[in-house]
Amino acid sequence: MAEYEMVARLDEIEPGSLACVKVGETELALARVDGEVYAVQGHCLHLQGPLCEGRLDGHVLSCPWHGWQYDVRSGENEFDRAIVLETYPVKVEDGEVRVAL
Repeated sequence: MAEYEMVARLDEIEPGSLACVKVGETELALARVDGEVYAVQGHCLHLQGPLCEGRLDGHVLSCPWHGWQYDVRSGENEFDRAIVLETYPVKVEDGEVRVAL
């Protein structure tokens, strides 16, 4: 069973926004969309652009450097579904956002 680690408070992530967090050496981008929180790897697969500094439009996260787009629910690239970001399980308990690596 995966061990969940607290990475943020839910009230620190505005609906429709992104947050940067680090778990050990792993950087993550958290996206709060439609009442859910999603966690994906923190850097774009193209040239390692910082995804938490990107733009979130619904479930689509755009890299700030070159515009590569990913679905935060699945990690899939919007233009080539064979390109997939690492995603991580998330649960929210007592206002705490917890992620399993």
